Amino acid sequence: MNLQNPDKTITRRNLLRGAGAWAATGTVHAVRPFNRTAPSFKGLSLTTYSMKRHMKWWWGKPSKSGKLEMADFLDYCAELGLEAAEITSYFFTHPPEKRNLHALKRRAHLLGLDLSGGAMGNNFSHTPGSDANRGHMKYFRAWIDHFAELGVPVVRVFAARGLPEGLDDETIIANVTANLEVACAYAEKRGIMLGLENHDFVKNLDYLLRILKAVETDWLGVIWDSANLSPTPNPYEELARIAPYAVTAQIKVMTRVNGKDVRADYARLAKILRQAAFRGYLVFEYEEEEDPYTAIPHHLAELRKLL
Repeated sequence: MNLQNPDKTITRRNLLRGAGAWAATGTVHAVRPFNRTAPSFKGLSLTTYSMKRHMKWWWGKPSKSGKLEMADFLDYCAELGLEAAEITSYFFTHPPEKRNLHALKRRAHLLGLDLSGGAMGNNFSHTPGSDANRGHMKYFRAWIDHFAELGVPVVRVFAARGLPEGLDDETIIANVTANLEVACAYAEKRGIMLGLENHDFVKNLDYLLRILKAVETDWLGVIWDSANLSPTPNPYEELARIAPYAVTAQIKVMTRVNGKDVRADYARLAKILRQAAFRGYLVFEYEEEEDPYTAIPHHLAELRKLL
């Protein structure tokens, strides 16, 4: 597999498909539910995105009013008594210097914080070989390298952030699948798992599961987001479908019932994860109007009871 030039990659799946041998050989291994013996919540984590309005940087440029550097965010997580923090690429200067990444890793350790994961803003829906796709794959590789320097175990990726014009859903699914195979191979080289978040195009969980079942890798799972779903009368039933694939569990204040925001039942969300034998952090992501400094401690206190 050509990791530096993904446009020249020919996957084993495509070779088998071309030979008509996929079903006959039984050698292709798609992403499967994780075999975990018992559930365990390690503690609470907070996403950098929760402090978006107070962060100093936004996609490498100074924000209008924010003052928090990433180091300040880690300090805040420690002040809240959290066990971990999730780091998002949007809130760094671009590109971040390696020595600054190492300093953050050191700071997290001295604060007693795990870096539960990283997150980036890629788009894998573009056609392999296109200029747009080459740009996104370059961005992806760069941030996997940065997160490897930080020592994070798993990185959130998107299937899409806005869809290319003129492509039908089947083509987009094929593009995302092909790009994920290349991405997972690169992430494996750096010792990082990827988590595909149920976001945007794959709020449709049928699409999400189709992609998972088509990608050959041991290095991909789901970033289980409690709010991002296509309109459904029962979001909890939908979330249970993807919980066995979760590599990270993001808890939000709201979930969506028939497309409308409804206050989430934290206990019910935790029960779904326990029934799927999820082991890891509950990662809180705050997106509501009330100032996060005021609201976040109250929500964390509710979540703490579930541990």
